Amino acid sequence: MFDAVEGMLAEHAELEGRLAAPETHADARLAKKLNQRYAALSSIIGAWREWQRLGDDVEAARELAAEDPAFAEEAEQLTGRRHDAEERLRRLLVPRDAADDKDAILEVKSGEGGEESALFAGDLLRMYSRYAETRGWKVEVLDAAPSDLGGYKSVTVAVKAKGTPEPGEAPYALLKFEGGVHRVQRVPVTESQGRVHTSAAGVLVLPEAEQVDVQIDDNDLRIDVFRSSGPGGQSVNTTDSAVRITHVPTGIVVSCQNEKSQLQNKEQAMRILRSRLLQAAQEAADAEAGEARRSQVRTVDRSERIRTYNFPENRISDHRTGYKSYNLDQVLDGDLQPVLDSCLDADLAARLEALDQ
Repeated sequence: MFDAVEGMLAEHAELEGRLAAPETHADARLAKKLNQRYAALSSIIGAWREWQRLGDDVEAARELAAEDPAFAEEAEQLTGRRHDAEERLRRLLVPRDAADDKDAILEVKSGEGGEESALFAGDLLRMYSRYAETRGWKVEVLDAAPSDLGGYKSVTVAVKAKGTPEPGEAPYALLKFEGGVHRVQRVPVTESQGRVHTSAAGVLVLPEAEQVDVQIDDNDLRIDVFRSSGPGGQSVNTTDSAVRITHVPTGIVVSCQNEKSQLQNKEQAMRILRSRLLQAAQEAADAEAGEARRSQVRTVDRSERIRTYNFPENRISDHRTGYKSYNLDQVLDGDLQPVLDSCLDADLAARLEALDQ
């Protein structure tokens, strides 16, 4: 498995040369793509060199221990450190989703539970927004349909990292397992008798696609405009600024009414459409590659109820990984990483197991 690293050295050196050339940075998309690949290779090669160096140190310590027993303990310590380095390198070499270096499009929709579900959708959006703040990410609202009590019937945001994230640290890589049905158990603000109700909201996470990722033929689009509804500026309900785009070949429909101008809403809708088409293409490729490939790409099921937020017990439970903690208030305030880690660790364990088979 580690032999593959030697083949990466030439690519790493080539990328270093290309990134040093001024003409590379004339194309921002190309520069970003090369930087992402260079960062991934740098992590792997750095870990590989550390593993090799520790191997040399272990061998030297064992040779010295033959003459001076005092070096035997050092050789044992170095062996443990080399084992840790080997495990880190092994993890870095595990194949990842091709979209793991991308930003994310996050959609949150209310479900069963009426107004309480919409309020919970708003809580989830705040949770993701506060988590994004802790990582220095930017959250941009693309489209929103607020509810009467301050929640959301639906809201779509783009989550964008600054600069080039380290491998596995981009928004989509960390948030992709959030997709699914999130269940909440609490006393709704609309409940007069203090009874605990159960409601749910749905989350969809897509890798944000760039124009170079997905080619869309304008002839395949049906674009309708309509009058915006809901809270907004003076233009709301007075001009046909809202946009609905239908991608005829796939039947995918997206709409945006958050911006005041029709052109802005069209641009936002196209961003969402590109991301949905990219996701659909990836899922089709996974299905074509068979069950073994799918198990490596998505080992945590995102299609069913994934998590419960129990307010009376201040408990959060992930039904896929068995994760449970009693700090729900902190999680909703953005302390989401331990919950995400449980999904990432489960996925990585399955990928490593698949490699060993």
